Amino acid sequence: MTKNWSVVRVLRDRDAALYLAASSVSGFGTSALWLASGVWVKDLTGSNGLAALCVLALWAPTLLGPLLGTLADRARRKPLLIALDLLPAALLPTLFAVDSPDGVWLLFTVLFVYGAASVVHDAAESALVAAAVVPGLLGDFNGLRFTTTEGMKLVAPLAGAGVYAVYGGPAVALLDAASFVCAAGLYACVRVGEERPRPATAHWRAQTAEGARFLWGHPELRPLVVAGGATMLFSGLGGPLVYAVVEGLGHSPAYTGTLYAVQGAGSVVVGLLSGPALRRLGERRFAGCGIALTAVAVAGQAVASDPVALVCSAAIGAGLPCVLIAALTAVQRETPDALLGRATATAGTLMYAPTAVGLAAGAGLVELVPYRPLLVLLALARLTVLPLLRGAQRAASASRTAARSPSDANPA
Repeated sequence: MTKNWSVVRVLRDRDAALYLAASSVSGFGTSALWLASGVWVKDLTGSNGLAALCVLALWAPTLLGPLLGTLADRARRKPLLIALDLLPAALLPTLFAVDSPDGVWLLFTVLFVYGAASVVHDAAESALVAAAVVPGLLGDFNGLRFTTTEGMKLVAPLAGAGVYAVYGGPAVALLDAASFVCAAGLYACVRVGEERPRPATAHWRAQTAEGARFLWGHPELRPLVVAGGATMLFSGLGGPLVYAVVEGLGHSPAYTGTLYAVQGAGSVVVGLLSGPALRRLGERRFAGCGIALTAVAVAGQAVASDPVALVCSAAIGAGLPCVLIAALTAVQRETPDALLGRATATAGTLMYAPTAVGLAAGAGLVELVPYRPLLVLLALARLTVLPLLRGAQRAASASRTAARSPSDANPA
């Protein structure tokens, strides 16, 4: 039985294991720097607003995903991944010069370049994984990658904060640089044959649009990506409500850390189970189950009970990633290799960018509407996404039926 477990299936595949190790190592450094950079800016400037801009600098390049993803289709991806790991490794030591408020601009600049490199890196990695990992392992790999990413978010920020407290911000930057050097070495060990991409014949703008056009025209991928974006929009809307939930439970704001930790644990678990679940249910049903589970858990947060709040947080952590893992796996499987970098980056933008919009709107709503009715409304809104996935299933079935049907017969 153990041979069917996601961990065993992935780790038995040499290249999949190397990809996973590289992603985990670089993810540790990124998560460590994410928290430490904000604390660093706060200590230097005393400004909460400038500290919050660190996260914005890291995430803003996601909006340029369709454009940046084109780079992942214009070069061989293994050398590109190595270069994209060595670039931040070379930039991060410059942060030793940041020792006063006047040097904060350099930190923001490095974080922005870091974020842009991460967008291209994720697109190139997804494309190369699709070529190097057997199709039957894609769901397992994507689930485990999500598990390791969430696991790093639970561990690395504490490690980064500890290093910062003892040695300061430059030491955290050096730790992150070392993690990228290790990741580059792991990618160099991957055995994969790549052909040099054909020279581009279209304008850069037209190349960028090809990925979006492919996603929009695909009967299976478009609903999954749209469902992922809608799910993350509702997640953003509900994000600010966690403080109201904690207040309703009678706890101090620090209790939100407990709820987030439990939510992270739920995400870790679903990542371990996603490979077998995808094989049994398929992408659309797996995504639909996750959306439904999250909707029930969001509504359950309206109950003023500590045990219920903890269970609901774990369920949200388990349900939320399902549509994201399903969409990425489907994009990797259905997209031609020449378009995969652009398609992956465009899908990432469409799914993750709505989170920022939701957070901004949710921060206003929580001040205007009582949080319990708002939680129920958000739960019902999530369920409106499910018919979209059923429509995708009918479209995909019709497409496969048409593909199996014989072409118009020629007269005898």
